[in-house]
Amino acid sequence: MRGTPPWSWFAAAARSARLWLQELGGRTIALLAVAVVVVAAVAVTGYFLSRTDTGRRLPDTGARSHKDVDACLLTGEDGITAGTTAADVWRGMRDASLRTHARVSYVPVTGEQSAANAGPYLDGLLQRSCDVVLAAGSPEVEAAERAAPLHRTVGFVLVGDSGSGSRDTGSARHAGSGESSGNVTFARPGDGLRAEVADAVERQVGARG
Repeated sequence: MRGTPPWSWFAAAARSARLWLQELGGRTIALLAVAVVVVAAVAVTGYFLSRTDTGRRLPDTGARSHKDVDACLLTGEDGITAGTTAADVWRGMRDASLRTHARVSYVPVTGEQSAANAGPYLDGLLQRSCDVVLAAGSPEVEAAERAAPLHRTVGFVLVGDSGSGSRDTGSARHAGSGESSGNVTFARPGDGLRAEVADAVERQVGARG
């Protein structure tokens, strides 16, 4: 009505809203409140996503990936204990791995330290598809030297001053350090062993792509 004060309209609207809410009940009001919160959250999330750089990230090219070549070391029961010849061989293998990304591992021969006992351990490395086999220690070198002619696709690096004198591969006892015969490379313990092993492994890995 024309003579009705403006505040009366607000009062009437408030009463109507209160009656409407009372009719809805508490459960319905709670659901409406949840719906309002969800809508608000979606709106805020959409806003921030629209301001975020969604460009595809390039992979980290600095991450190291291994080459599909395995170099495996057969050692005596002391493994790669510091101060042993095998420890120097292992360091050389690690150096080569850093340059070529070849995988490196080692297995110690436990029990009797003989070529006969080392044989099954060597067979295990060959069955694991080791591409390069290194042997450090007299029994291990002897076993590897005997096996080399039977595994021509595998590169052998023999470290030590003893060998079986195999006619097919040459004698580790008389071969000069760094010399090769067939698929076997010989190396002798000494100050330059680490670098020599690293070079030998790197050559073997390079020959396999």
